[in-house]
Order: sequence, then C-alpha cells, then structure tokens
Amino acid sequence: MIRLGVDVVDIARLEQRMQRWPRLANRLFTQAEQVYCRGKPHPPQHFAARVAAKEAAFKAIGKGWPKLSWTDIEVVSAADKPVLTLAGKAAEEAGPCTPVVSLSHDAGVAIAAVLLLDA
Repeated sequence: MIRLGVDVVDIARLEQRMQRWPRLANRLFTQAEQVYCRGKPHPPQHFAARVAAKEAAFKAIGKGWPKLSWTDIEVVSAADKPVLTLAGKAAEEAGPCTPVVSLSHDAGVAIAAVLLLDA
C-alpha cells in the first residue's frame, strides 16, 4: 500500500510565528533540523519546508498533532537530498514502511509531498 500526504506552508507566516515565539523551534524541529536550517542563507524557507513535510507525514499516517509529536518526524539532508525519518509514536502509527519526501520552496511558499511505502 502507498499512503500520500501533501502540504503547503506560507514562509513569511511561519517566520513571523518563530520570531514571536522563540521556543517554537524546539517544539517543531529536532536539533539536527535546526542546525541544518540555520546553516542556510535563508533559514525560514528551509524551516517551512520541514513543517510542510511534517504536516504531509501526519496526513499520510492519518493522525497528527497532538496525537503525534512534531519531533518524531525528522527531515535531514543526506547526500544533498532530503530524508524523512519516523520515530516514537509516528513510527508506531505508520507501521513498517519506507518514507519518501520531496520538498520545494518558491514565491513565498514551501511545499512537501510524503509517500509512505509499506514494507
């Protein structure tokens, strides 16, 4: 079975929320995600793409926050491509699967598509 989730995030809106609530980054992102995004020339677009990926993963799994933790879904870069990993309750709810993610950002929005390919 293949499960699909797609989401889009307004980059400026997320950036404003992160500036208003500085601790939001720790609630939404793992340490590795924060290091990666902050190391980029325009971090907000990378943070927004990861929020979109997490929301897309929630949709593919069929459950979201608060039942699943934002940090149980992580998007890191490996060999210059995004890799999505599931941990904790998110991994439990998804079951045995291979997650695949695609990210993009342009014109003030970030989008992500997540496929969960059952093992």
